Amino acid sequence: MKTLVQRVTGASVSVGNRTVGRIGPGLVVFLGIAKGDSAKDARYLADKIVNLRIFANNASHFALSALETKGEILIVSQFTLLADSRKGRRPSFTEAAPPDKARELYDFFVDRIRSTGLKTETGAFQEHMLVEIQNDGPVTLMLESRNN
Repeated sequence: MKTLVQRVTGASVSVGNRTVGRIGPGLVVFLGIAKGDSAKDARYLADKIVNLRIFANNASHFALSALETKGEILIVSQFTLLADSRKGRRPSFTEAAPPDKARELYDFFVDRIRSTGLKTETGAFQEHMLVEIQNDGPVTLMLESRNN
């Protein structure tokens, strides 16, 4: 499982002309689910993300977590994080989990984040989305569960 996490001052996600998720200061989490991923992977990354010290206090730019700042979370499913572009000119997505399994783990991940009490919004699974992000810093981190 891979995530691309961005610290933001605000973000939104739309499907067509309808906004389906909007947050203020916090984190945007792009979530890619691979074949072989499990609830253990989702649990690890959810817990890691809400506890990452990537928000500023008076002494440091990386001192506080989303839990400590009451940061809001926007989660967007993004199978393209699993792209393999080593060969040819068209990326391969053979490592991405099938949609039914990915949806199950996506929902589990979202529920795990919501259980922290932080405001949590989502995109629309398997839909074409427009994501607007006000990256703060910019701070962007790639996290993978298989590296834990």
